Amino acid sequence: MSRKESILPDEEIFSQFRKHCSSTDNWSNKYDKNGMKVWVEVPSTTQTQGQKNGSKIHMIKCTMTIQDVSAATMYDVIHDGPYRSTWDSTMIESYDIARLSANADFGYYSWACPSPLKNRDVVTLRSWQVTDEDYLIVNFSAKHPKYPPRNGLVRAISILTGYLIKPTGPNSCSFTYLSQADPKGSLPKWVVNKASRILAPKVMKSVHKAGQDYPKWKAENVPDEKPWLFPVQNNLPMMDPLELSLQRADSLENVDESSTVENGENGENGDSS
Repeated sequence: MSRKESILPDEEIFSQFRKHCSSTDNWSNKYDKNGMKVWVEVPSTTQTQGQKNGSKIHMIKCTMTIQDVSAATMYDVIHDGPYRSTWDSTMIESYDIARLSANADFGYYSWACPSPLKNRDVVTLRSWQVTDEDYLIVNFSAKHPKYPPRNGLVRAISILTGYLIKPTGPNSCSFTYLSQADPKGSLPKWVVNKASRILAPKVMKSVHKAGQDYPKWKAENVPDEKPWLFPVQNNLPMMDPLELSLQRADSLENVDESSTVENGENGENGDSS
């Protein structure tokens, strides 16, 4: 019997994420305005033919030039769970379950989807890395027997999702959000296009605003507590990473929502962007 291997990210995962963030090959630009760009990956013919459910796996990349918030502050914003509830309007529930190492944890997040879609949730392994050149946070779906799919929510799959934040000055940075995820639903193409053109820029603007407001909020809310920077402050229970396994999309129920949103397709046909 072979020994089970840990699924904690290694340097290759971080390197792969950085390459995706910087690449322009096989990406289609869907939005470019006021220093913000949204890209959707265009899979090659080989990828499409080799992936049974390729049409359901969408990779989106959002980049934003921030001139008034430091990279360190934006990194804190993404990590700070209590603060997220003040700016993430789609969040239903979010909490950390356990720590896996000094720079990795396991957590839960659920969010509201635009009507008439069903709300989603994920359980993910998150890991982070700080270098002299950038701040990096990645996550992917993991499975644990104590955290099965919930009734009333569709369990989505994060294949590889995260943030790359690079300083461009003492109070400025470039901010990239990239996500390859399976929403586990038969979503029409217009829904995905709308998310990339309309919803993604709105989310990025909210994140930017959260960065602008964070210093004042943090000064009034345990300003010295940042366990993502100081592991000794982390009071989460320890979990052996071997208790987790990768969550495969094909092991979850696929909810067909195409009929519930088909009426919206007519409203998208006039937009060719």
